[in-house]
Amino acid sequence: MTTILLLSVLAAALMPIVCAGIAKGGRLGTPRGEGGFDNHAPREWLARQSGYRARANAAQANCFEALPFFVGAVAIALTLGAPADRIGMLALLWVGLRAAFVACYLADRAMLRSAVWTLALVVNIAILFTPRN
Repeated sequence: MTTILLLSVLAAALMPIVCAGIAKGGRLGTPRGEGGFDNHAPREWLARQSGYRARANAAQANCFEALPFFVGAVAIALTLGAPADRIGMLALLWVGLRAAFVACYLADRAMLRSAVWTLALVVNIAILFTPRN
């Protein structure tokens, strides 16, 4: 179960990077003058994007925002003696919900995205307050 827990934390840490790749994808080889990704001013370039690229960038920001609470909740729960297998299962559920959140963001399903975000928050709180051994 420790492997699942570690892989869940790794997946959570990589999720914003995947979102950034989606936002920039397909534009990395295109010259800047033709609307391609501008690595000299990446934030400005991303701010000018629309559609799924803008949503992927917003999902990236939200993934970064959610990461500290998730990692902190996992660390605190384990430090206080919560069962690693239970934390691992909840962490896996959280990562799955966050992946669904990103998918909803990309598909522009705002209401569903908000519902999935809320479920992931509840799971994160459950991780933090998992009963101790």
